[in-house]
Amino acid sequence: MKEVDATNTIAPASSMKMLQAMVGIGVLCALLIVLTFEGTLPRIEKLKAEALEKAIFKVIPGSVSKKTFKLNGNNSFTETSGEEKEAQLVYAGYDENNKLVGLAVEASGMGFADVLRILYGYDPKKQAVVGFYVLESKETPGLGDKIEKDADFLANFNALDVSLVEDFSAIKNTVIPVKHGAKKNPWEVDGITGATISSRAIGDIFGASTEHWIPLIYKNIDTFTNKSNE
Repeated sequence: MKEVDATNTIAPASSMKMLQAMVGIGVLCALLIVLTFEGTLPRIEKLKAEALEKAIFKVIPGSVSKKTFKLNGNNSFTETSGEEKEAQLVYAGYDENNKLVGLAVEASGMGFADVLRILYGYDPKKQAVVGFYVLESKETPGLGDKIEKDADFLANFNALDVSLVEDFSAIKNTVIPVKHGAKKNPWEVDGITGATISSRAIGDIFGASTEHWIPLIYKNIDTFTNKSNE
């Protein structure tokens, strides 16, 4: 009798079944990932919104209520619900008498590990940054994350000078980062030893953001002062 090679008849069928199983598992995993993402997205967005609101009140000392404003194409601001994804937003904070006490601005830039997202408070009367909060960071634990914890570094933003020139069209002195212990002027950000890149990144973010936003905000200060409720 003629012998039959079992390897040639079984192997192709076995390989096909294995391939089908792997494809099926891959499709199932992808579907589960998508469903999980879609299912948790609303909660994630809600938690982000809650965290942002807490941060706004933290960086604007004395504020008990807020309003959201978007920047228009003509460099004016209008009040908004804040739901427009692509809108450039600022947040005005008011005291218990509905008086403007400051504004909060989001900013971002590249840190050591990834993009840093921050929020800072601006007091138009003092013409100074009066608060700072890290919204998102992936900096190295124990080193780069000192930008969120180091008391001396955080003190930079209790009264960071962003005063304007006489016609309010630009900042007098650009905010710049300096080496730890080298700060001599109120518009400088004193760095952190051991977290030089991260702390310098924060200084650079402040420099770029305040140059853009502070003159625009001051130019439109009457929009935020809530005069209709005085």
